[in-house]
Amino acid sequence: MELNDRVAVITGGASGLGRATADAIVAAGGKVALVDLNESLVQRAASELGDKAAAFVANVTDADSVQAAIDGVMERFGAIHINVNCAGIGAAARTVGRDGPLDLAAFSFVIQVNLIGTFNSLRLCAFHMGQNEPLNEDGERGVIINTASVAAYDGQIGQAAYSASKGGVVGMTLPIARDLARSGIRVCTIAPGLFETPMMMGMPDRVRGPLIDMVQFPDRLGEPTEYALLARQIVENPYLNGETIRLDGGIRMQPR
Repeated sequence: MELNDRVAVITGGASGLGRATADAIVAAGGKVALVDLNESLVQRAASELGDKAAAFVANVTDADSVQAAIDGVMERFGAIHINVNCAGIGAAARTVGRDGPLDLAAFSFVIQVNLIGTFNSLRLCAFHMGQNEPLNEDGERGVIINTASVAAYDGQIGQAAYSASKGGVVGMTLPIARDLARSGIRVCTIAPGLFETPMMMGMPDRVRGPLIDMVQFPDRLGEPTEYALLARQIVENPYLNGETIRLDGGIRMQPR
């Protein structure tokens, strides 16, 4: 799919991987609807991107909230062609810690945001994508890109909830691609390694250093622009479908 004049809904679009993806899409001539829980941040991001961007405040775990945002996108832009799901949270807690077993509500919250929030967004976007006229000779109508993590494959100590949520995103990629094939919608997932996002940048060097040491090459954290580059390549390559792609510098996470 060509990006020029296409409309992308990006959850978590106010910062980090989502914002970098928005920058890349607008630079290629596309339009972006930034969906984020942080009202001031998402409004500022949309303002910086100009008239090809719009801001929508929504909680991805709430069906009505996201539905209202999607309704707003359709009113503003008239169509949805691309959905990139970057909204997510990180959390670390052992299954049984010093204070006893992990609070079930804490585990559930991570699943709600990272897994159910992703599905909530893509299901609503896919509905509108299915109404599009075919965009190319293959009959393509839309592209969905989800964000998992290398923790889906080799989660560290304390990452049970996070790994489960991201493993769920990986696990639903192929069946959703199969579900949406008849509508001409492709679905892929990116599983990033360690990236220079606000969450990672806030970690002290004593935490960041050992993590970077696990990266094979290049010897650094990933840049959000590199995530955005892969997202663009997925959109533009019509034969990428049903796949999860690790973007991680060859990292394999150690237990701790």
